[in-house]
Amino acid sequence: MTIIPNFAVFEGGDGSGTTTQLSLLTERLKNNEKIRFFPTFEPTDGHIGKLIRAALKKDTELQPQTIAMLFAADRNEHINKDDGILKHAINGELVVSDRYVLSSLVYQGIECGDELPYNLNSRYPAPETLIFFDVEPEIALKRMKNRASREIYEYLDFQVLVRQKYLSLLDIYRNAGIRVEIIDAGKSAPEVSNQVWSILCTMPIFNEGEKSL
Repeated sequence: MTIIPNFAVFEGGDGSGTTTQLSLLTERLKNNEKIRFFPTFEPTDGHIGKLIRAALKKDTELQPQTIAMLFAADRNEHINKDDGILKHAINGELVVSDRYVLSSLVYQGIECGDELPYNLNSRYPAPETLIFFDVEPEIALKRMKNRASREIYEYLDFQVLVRQKYLSLLDIYRNAGIRVEIIDAGKSAPEVSNQVWSILCTMPIFNEGEKSL
């Protein structure tokens, strides 16, 4: 498994706080003159990503297999386009993505079986660091109760399966030499943010002086 240096990924079920934590990290690093930072996310805001988001919101109806293929196509652009993950990471920037390949292996694996999402994503490079935001699905669902509408995966029974599948797949990454950290995402956002920072600060892109920021 090829590993992209300077690249970290946040993973977790819906309501686990990955998006909140990426925003807090962006705020923390916005005035940091030593670390150039490229925050990003999947689905992307490109044409394919927008189609995926429409399907997730039930604005358009697509087959699960189609969604799996769209995620893989969106990811290919995300990695390889001129302003993509690879370019920023190779140029010495810290790249952190809210979701990446493991999300497809989990979500589309549940819906389509493991073979299709694995085959679609098996050649994509891995992050240097993977942080899994672990939270009880019941807590996550309470966090989402005030949302105007729910996406197709934001239901308790499905999220229970999501958590189980995430936990069952983490060893694949550990065994490939990727640093995997599990965070208790049931804690407060500031507590989780500090844990995230402590983990990221040990990546080679950081020097010792950054830990005190």
